Amino acid sequence: MYWDDSSLYNLLADVNMLRGQLLGRLQMFGMNEQNDSFVETLTQEIVHSSEIEGERLNRDSVRSSVARQLGLEYDGLPREDHYIEGVVQVMLDATHNYSELLTEERLFGWHAALFPTGHSGAYKIAVARWRDGDEPMQVVSGAFGNQKVHYEAPPSADVPIMMKEFLHWLNDAKQQIDPLVKAAVAHLWFVTIHPFDDGNGRICRTITEMLLSRADKTQKRFYSLSSTILSKRKDYYQVLEASQKGSLDVTSWTEWFLHSLKEALEDALTKTDNIVYKTSFWDRHRDTQLNERQRKVLNMLLDGFEGKLNSSKWYKINHCSQDTAIRDIKDLISKGILRSTEEGGRSTNYELTK
Repeated sequence: MYWDDSSLYNLLADVNMLRGQLLGRLQMFGMNEQNDSFVETLTQEIVHSSEIEGERLNRDSVRSSVARQLGLEYDGLPREDHYIEGVVQVMLDATHNYSELLTEERLFGWHAALFPTGHSGAYKIAVARWRDGDEPMQVVSGAFGNQKVHYEAPPSADVPIMMKEFLHWLNDAKQQIDPLVKAAVAHLWFVTIHPFDDGNGRICRTITEMLLSRADKTQKRFYSLSSTILSKRKDYYQVLEASQKGSLDVTSWTEWFLHSLKEALEDALTKTDNIVYKTSFWDRHRDTQLNERQRKVLNMLLDGFEGKLNSSKWYKINHCSQDTAIRDIKDLISKGILRSTEEGGRSTNYELTK
């Protein structure tokens, strides 16, 4: 694979400027605010990377698992999900141990965590080893009998040597390649080899997160590339398909990747405004009399509560009675902190006043 460095120069400059702005702005916040942003970003990355493949994870379960595995407090609805625990462990290994070599054993461990039952849906797959199933391995879409082949992967017999070459290139720290360009090329290279029976997209994006952590030289992720990719998933698959079927010139793919990274950074900078809002909110209500139940739910709303808040969710979160939940909510309404929404329905929903 090769690419035109000169055509990437201005785009790389824009991306690097945004990276500097984001990290600089976050330095202005306290550790609690940084941790909140980190947990939220990692949650988005995990949830949206799975959603790209059509798998929907419970956001609150993911966020709770991320916070718990990082040793941080999170006041959310308690949910036990061993699969999500494994998915979160994979991402944390990639981002926290970004400087460690990526090996076959490490990739096999990630794959086993994504498919703990040895099945993908109803189908048994090869887990924690390179694919060795029916040939050819094809990426298809459409109903049976009317399928479209988007990509045909290399024969499974070639996968071990191809992955050996890929891992050697990825781990070679002596190369004179911009780290962001390396992340883009690695993304395309891995998904083109398609080394596993299933899970290639999710593991590919996990490798990308590891390389972006290397580029930023930090264990903490403050922007989510998968969130941007999800918002233009059709384009993502189209540009991948075009790059896999075209020549070895991957300049177009690298440009698309960097543009997406730029969008992710711009979105993250916008979201830091929420940190400012949350800090300002608690400054305004420093002297407001609030009980622990109210503070817990208000923090959840400020962090981005999943779904609508109503009295039933309030008492489930706080393990209190319905009457206590209603009193708490009415008190916050009287203090101008909450208001009921305009929506109808069987139960009244509430949101923060602006």
